[in-house]
Formats: sequence, structure tokens, C-alpha cells
Amino acid sequence: MSKEMKFLIYCLEIYRTNKNITGKDLIRLFEQYNVMDYILSGYGALHTTGAMYIVDDIYRYIDYRKTSA
Repeated sequence: MSKEMKFLIYCLEIYRTNKNITGKDLIRLFEQYNVMDYILSGYGALHTTGAMYIVDDIYRYIDYRKTSA
């Protein structure tokens, strides 16, 4: 498994745990707003940050996508 895929799984788990949502709801949310592609495309910058920054960044990304839709 690539380091990017391991990082994606890490991001999924920290977001799911922090937001206290089920895995099924997490995948539905991430697919709806294309979050997995966002995480993979931002791997270079995101993997150098802490867990709370990642959760906040994903939350802001989803919020932006909701308001711009």
C-alpha cells in the first residue's frame, strides 16, 4: 500500500472519530464532496500537519463545497 493511501486511511479514521460518525456515513459524506481526492491531491502539504489541523481542514473543505453548490 502506498504512503498516500495509508495517509488517506489515517485521515478517514481521525475525521470519523473526531466527528463521531459511522464509517458508512463518513464514506457517504466524503464521496458526496469528493474529499478523498482532495486529501490525496493535498498529500504533500497535509501529511506534515497535525491531526486536528487535518480534521479542521477537511471540515472547512466540506463546508465550502456545501455553500458553493
